[in-house]
Amino acid sequence: MDDKKETHIPDLSFRAALGRLDAANLLLKVADEVDTDLEMTGVLFKQTERAMLFKNVRGYDTRVVGNFLGCEENVLEIYEHDISGLRDFIGDGLANPIAPKVVDEGPVQAVYRNNPDLLEYLPLPRYAPNDGGRYISGGVVIAKDPDTGVNNASYHRFMHVEDNKLLIQLDLGRDLRALWERAKEKGEELPIAIVIGADVGLQYAAGMMGAQLPRDMDEFDVASGLSRKPLELIDCKTIPLQVPADAEFIMEGTISPDVEMEEGPFLEFVGLYSDVSPSPLTTINCIYHREDPIWHVIMTKEAPILRKHVLEGAILKAVKASAPCVTDVALTPGGLYRFHLLISVNKKSAADEGYQRNAIFAAIAALKDLDLVIVVDDDINIHDWNDVEWALATRWDASKGLITMPGARGHEYVSISDKGVRTKVGIDASLPYGFAGRYKRVPVAPADIGKYDTTLEPGGL
Repeated sequence: MDDKKETHIPDLSFRAALGRLDAANLLLKVADEVDTDLEMTGVLFKQTERAMLFKNVRGYDTRVVGNFLGCEENVLEIYEHDISGLRDFIGDGLANPIAPKVVDEGPVQAVYRNNPDLLEYLPLPRYAPNDGGRYISGGVVIAKDPDTGVNNASYHRFMHVEDNKLLIQLDLGRDLRALWERAKEKGEELPIAIVIGADVGLQYAAGMMGAQLPRDMDEFDVASGLSRKPLELIDCKTIPLQVPADAEFIMEGTISPDVEMEEGPFLEFVGLYSDVSPSPLTTINCIYHREDPIWHVIMTKEAPILRKHVLEGAILKAVKASAPCVTDVALTPGGLYRFHLLISVNKKSAADEGYQRNAIFAAIAALKDLDLVIVVDDDINIHDWNDVEWALATRWDASKGLITMPGARGHEYVSISDKGVRTKVGIDASLPYGFAGRYKRVPVAPADIGKYDTTLEPGGL
């Protein structure tokens, strides 16, 4: 993709973003009938690098999109920026929140259903054979702090139980869980809205972690800043909340303060089943949606990449403050854009020696979930694992460049850990200052294979 000016502001509405993917030949449209019971997700798993629009979903009139933000190419096309421009765009948006705008009506209000049987209207998939039920995975959950009025937006999965009943998974330490626990102490239901097909700015705001978004920051303001324009909101019909006017679907409901049921297992983003655990019951009061709505399914890979560029920007800022020789960072797909980080350094003088190791510690301090950090020189392409592996093969001596940090806190979903505690590893595969000349790679003259007369046809030996 060509570099874009930082000042370029794309339309980040869900429909406009899908339109850009379609125009760029990045949206694979599936015309054949597809079942929501394992088949749809099986197809999506086969093509995780490709956004897909299922136009014929068995038993439903609603179309379904998956892998929407499933790869970096899609994200860059949607934002119309290169990686550096995207980081700047997101960083500036976070630093400059914008108040949302309340409007009287919006496209999402076209069709209204009261006390719905959810499976009658919504194409909820069963993702994997042992899932506890059918799930809502792409919903942005809206709630409000009753004391401060601050709006919270976050991703949470919902398992369908029956009719208009769902179970919501509330992880420890999440803001929505804190709001629910406060309501629970008062014996009150917590009003929530579930948004499907939200503006991309809101999807990014909902996917950010607490380190990037303090609890007192209104996520509607952040979403507006990330989109560079006020998010248009409408009043909910049955609860005291506001929701995006141009979303695909809205579900209004409440989380019970005292009724819990067993939820799970579910295929988590780490590729393993979650444990079965008690989860609060959610009752949906009503659904409303566009005339021709599109249901958004989030798969295991789309969830991590949603945070990739936000986390990389935050980590790069932190490590540059501690190690001026750092030039770039990259979270890796194999590490689920969460657990493994590559750092590029350029040692310009002897005074830079050692900072590459400081960068390892600074990165882990910036993102506790990191378990492996590899540092290489900036002649290595950190976006090409083969290049990084070459550096490990030719420039790394484990007796000198292996750093271990036992008993460090990571992510509790990593099953090999002790409830999230494990030994973190840093690998310094950078050359000592002054050695670059001795280990400089031999350049190969560039060639344009297209100008040669070639064929794959057999014969003519």
